[in-house]
Amino acid sequence: MTKLFPARMTARLDGDFVVFLIGMRVNKWWKFWKWGPVATAMPRMLTELAERPELGLLHARTVFGFPNLLVIQYWRSFEQLHAYASDRSLAHLPAWRDFNRKIASNGDVGIWHETYLVKDGAHESVYNNMPIWGLAAAGAHVPAEGSLRSAKGRLRQTDGADQPANV
Repeated sequence: MTKLFPARMTARLDGDFVVFLIGMRVNKWWKFWKWGPVATAMPRMLTELAERPELGLLHARTVFGFPNLLVIQYWRSFEQLHAYASDRSLAHLPAWRDFNRKIASNGDVGIWHETYLVKDGAHESVYNNMPIWGLAAAGAHVPAEGSLRSAKGRLRQTDGADQPANV
């Protein structure tokens, strides 16, 4: 069973980083020969990235909710994310080319991504009764106490004392 932390926790990740959301949507479920290869390409990429931490992926979490598939990724930098996406010797570019050759804009499978560049200190998070999740898995999972007690404190706007005592 996944270990839960029955305490208010937060994530600490120093320096700039990138949150990259990428997903697919099965638009025509009966065309499994179209969406199947798209769905199986991402696990190959995530395995490759896990085996090569120098490529810059800090953490990834896959979320299923048919007909949608979402992967939340945390990267050390946009430069590393872009280098991975455009490197011919790695798994992404061949998968992208295959998608464009076989599906492109025919409507069978939707794909999307969003990229967020996060500046150092411009993020905050809180987790309670949760396993290590999200940004806490990409960085450090630490108690939300002291200056980290409040959202404003985690954003370095106060000393954390603005959090009501009973929360």
